[in-house]
Amino acid sequence: MKSIARMILKPGMVLADDVVSYKNDIILPANTVLDELMIAKLERHSIMCVSIKEPSDFATTHFEKVRLSPNFIKFDEVYHNNLNAYKYMINTFLDTNMPVNISYLLQIHDNIKVCANTGEQLLDFLYNMVPNEDEFTYAHCLNAALISTVFGTWLCLPTDDIRTLTLCGFFYDIGKLKLPPEIIWKPGKLTDFEYSWVKSHTTLGYDLIKNQKLNPHVINATLMHHERADGSGYPNGLFDSAIDPFAKYIAIVDAYDAMTSARTYRQSLNPFQVIANFEDMGYHKFDSAVLKQILEHIANSQIGRTVRLNNDETADIMLVNKNDLSHPLIKFHDELIDLSKQKELEIVSML
Repeated sequence: MKSIARMILKPGMVLADDVVSYKNDIILPANTVLDELMIAKLERHSIMCVSIKEPSDFATTHFEKVRLSPNFIKFDEVYHNNLNAYKYMINTFLDTNMPVNISYLLQIHDNIKVCANTGEQLLDFLYNMVPNEDEFTYAHCLNAALISTVFGTWLCLPTDDIRTLTLCGFFYDIGKLKLPPEIIWKPGKLTDFEYSWVKSHTTLGYDLIKNQKLNPHVINATLMHHERADGSGYPNGLFDSAIDPFAKYIAIVDAYDAMTSARTYRQSLNPFQVIANFEDMGYHKFDSAVLKQILEHIANSQIGRTVRLNNDETADIMLVNKNDLSHPLIKFHDELIDLSKQKELEIVSML
C-alpha cells in the first residue's frame, strides 16, 4: 500500500486502511472502492491523505506477490539487460572465436546478483521468471551461473572456487547453441536419434572452449556435467573419482535449474517437488554429501511458508524431516501432520 494526497485520489482506488475523523469515528472503512461521492466526503472531513492499495496488495499467490514487488521489477529489468549483454558476448565468441572477456562476464553476474538481498531471494526471483523461448539456452546458462554462486556459498567454498563455479555455469552448456533449439527444448519425448544428438552438446561445448585460456575445471565441467557417480552418465560413462568435482557441482545446478525453470509446456516444480525428484533419481548419481547439504538448505528455507496440498487445503511448513526432506511437518487446521507418514498428501504449490 501507499499513502497519497486526497486531491489526487481517483474513482476505483481501494482504501488500504480505515479513514477516521478527529473524533476517531470511521469515515470510510478499509477495502472501500472509492467513487466521486466518497472522495467528496473525505474533502468535507478535511482528510489530507489516505492509504491506497497497490497491485501487490491484491496478490493471492506467492508468484503474484513476488512479480509485483518493486524489488523483483527492478531485478527483472537488470536481469534482461544483462542477459542481452551475455548473449552478445557468447554469440560474438561463437562467430569469431575471440576469447570472452572473463572480467566482463563476471560483472554481468554481479550486476544481477546485487539486486537480490540474499541467495534465497535470488533463487526465488529466478524461480518466478517468465522465459522467452528464443532465450532458453542463454537464460539457462546465466541462471546456472547465478545458482552456482548461491550453492557454492551454501557449501562454504573458498571465494576463488565460487568464482570458478560461476564461470562453469556460464560455459557448461554452450554446446547446446550449436544444436537446433526445437530439439534442445522439445516438449515431448525425444527419438533415439534426437537424444543422441542432444547428448553431443557436451563434446561440442568442450571442443568450443578446450583451447581457451579458462580454468581447467570450467573445461572439464563442460565435458563432464552429464557424467554420474554410478557410471550411468555420458559422454564417457565415468565413475565417481574420475569426474571433476566442479562437474559434480554443475550437474546438481543443471538439474535444479531444469526443474525450477518454467517452460511453455509445463510449470516449474515447487521446492519440495524438486527435492522429491532428486530423491527419486538417487543420491548415488551425484556427489551425495554435496547434494544432501544443498537440499537441506532448500528445505529449511521453506519453513514458515504457506503451501497448497493436493486435497486443495492450505497448510504451513513447520519443520523439516532430515531423513525425508520432501515430506516436512505441516500445520493443518491447528494440527501438526508429518507428511512422511501421510504420503497421500502432497505439496502442489507455494502460496
